[in-house]
Amino acid sequence: MTVTLPVELPADDAELADAVASWLRQNLPADWLAAVEAGDRATVERIRADRDRAAAWFDVLGEAGLATPTWPREHGGLGLTADRASIVSEQLVRYSAERPNQDFVGLALAGPTILEWGTDEQKAARLPALARGRELWCQLFSEPGAGSDLAALSTRAVQQEDGNWLVNGQKVWNSYAHLADFGLLMTRTDPAAPKHRGITYFLLDMRTPGVEPRPLKQMTGDAEFNETFLTDVVIPDSARLGPVNQGWAVAITTLMQERNGLSGRPAVGPGASDALVARAVATGAWRDPLLRDRLVSAFVEERSLQMTTIRSFVAAGSGAPTAEGSIRKLAHATLSEKLGVLGTELEPDGAIAWDAHERPAAVEQFLAMKTYSIAGGTSEIQRNIIAERVLGLPKDPDPERHTPFQERSRG
Repeated sequence: MTVTLPVELPADDAELADAVASWLRQNLPADWLAAVEAGDRATVERIRADRDRAAAWFDVLGEAGLATPTWPREHGGLGLTADRASIVSEQLVRYSAERPNQDFVGLALAGPTILEWGTDEQKAARLPALARGRELWCQLFSEPGAGSDLAALSTRAVQQEDGNWLVNGQKVWNSYAHLADFGLLMTRTDPAAPKHRGITYFLLDMRTPGVEPRPLKQMTGDAEFNETFLTDVVIPDSARLGPVNQGWAVAITTLMQERNGLSGRPAVGPGASDALVARAVATGAWRDPLLRDRLVSAFVEERSLQMTTIRSFVAAGSGAPTAEGSIRKLAHATLSEKLGVLGTELEPDGAIAWDAHERPAAVEQFLAMKTYSIAGGTSEIQRNIIAERVLGLPKDPDPERHTPFQERSRG
């Protein structure tokens, strides 16, 4: 039987942390808790990889409101401010009880965007399933001709006489689209308007006829990204999120959440640098004073970023994410690349030659190290945002800013 959290959560932060930790100890399956307390990471990962067991746990977590602590109580949350929610997040990570990375789009992007822009019907239909981990979401934003310049998208949605929308186009770099139940979709609905204005945002059921995700194999060997083809896809107007032709404003909500989320979880504790130090000790590389100095530097940098993330959540309170998230995302991307290179220096032999069926951690980390400098807006885009919205520098001139999209000389 699930033990519930008290309706009135402690006002003191330390007491809140204790209350969440106590709830986790009472509700986590016994073998899961035992493995966590023993530091048996392999067993924890094996349990979390069991789809049925994970689904059952995420349902319990969602019912308690701990998966979505900042959401209002009436929509499955706890109504906590961002800084108080970070306390919950830290305890979930400590007990390896948090939702997996593939739920990032649903929890961090779809949920907050629906909360801000959704109708009562959309909130009732989608938020409970999101909170309990019953639906997987993907993001259908980027296109082959509109990557960093997202507003130049050309996927077309035309409203029909019956009110439905007919959509045709192509999206790319869509994480988990081949597995997703729903997608966040941006379309061009008024090509006669300037590029930022004639955009409309939809919540797309990925099982709709004409939706075809095709996995793209990455250099890591994985295929979590996709290109998604939309051919005569019929979307009901009830799936439209926000007003017609004002989808860019809706997308800004999503993008701010994404940059904020990709800067790391609001928790201080073991991270990628700790794993590198453990590998350095195991391989003997720790005895190299120069390499050891760089590892310690990376460790300090990662802890500083974690603490800065918590400070930003405290400063934000219940407010929406701001351009400040771009600073932390850029720092996270830079650190990820630094750790990727360091990993190969710890295991140079393994980084050059490895068994095809068992790649060293150094190879995995090196091949994936550019992820955060691309996902959610490239590092170059983040530097532009920081320059314009944080430092107040002038924007690059765009002589076609007010030109109808269909008349622009470029995307």
